[in-house]
Amino acid sequence: IIAINGSPKNEKGNTAMLLKPFLEGMEEAGAEVEIFYPERIDIKPCSCGKMYCWYEKPGVCCIKDGMQDIYPMLKQADILVLATPVYIPLPGRMQDFINRMCPLIIPLLENRGGRTRARFRKDVGIRKIVLVSTGGWWEKDNFEILVHIVKELAENASVEFAGAILRPHALVMKSRGKVTKDGEDILDEVKRAGFALIKDGNIKQEVFDIISRPLIPEDELRSRYNRFCD
Repeated sequence: IIAINGSPKNEKGNTAMLLKPFLEGMEEAGAEVEIFYPERIDIKPCSCGKMYCWYEKPGVCCIKDGMQDIYPMLKQADILVLATPVYIPLPGRMQDFINRMCPLIIPLLENRGGRTRARFRKDVGIRKIVLVSTGGWWEKDNFEILVHIVKELAENASVEFAGAILRPHALVMKSRGKVTKDGEDILDEVKRAGFALIKDGNIKQEVFDIISRPLIPEDELRSRYNRFCD
């Protein structure tokens, strides 16, 4: 498993709080896990408008930076976990990372379900992509664009989108710096989700729903935010 935590807070943010038990569950099920933080890697934006990695030197990125160390590990992975908070819609370094995955995809285009799709190159082992994400707003609908981006990435690469572990209003999982009882229950469920993905090959919808369940009335959360604007 290769996990990419795109939060600018690295291992100290709410995204890391959710990602940690998910990966622990995977490890308990027998998976080997390695995690990377785009904020700590020299990742430049994709700048080869001529699609160098597709048409001039297939499979090779012309930008020599930290991604060159990540490509071999991505090729060896079975599952890719993309973890990120909701920004508008992604933190910049995380968007750069996703864009820089282009050399792993072969431009053998075909129509599937009415859409033009490609696929990962034969030397790329990734067969599933899963999203782990936290957001500050109350409703789960706030993740829609982010889920769409990751789902499209999986479908464009012809691999399975294994689902999205989503935690809206993640800030209320903690009180005075400590995880609440509700928060602990959710993290336990996240750990079980990671275990199930490895052992069973999938995560049940009811598990996704439990992880995303409301922890506070919407009006109360909105009042918490709005007091800073008074």
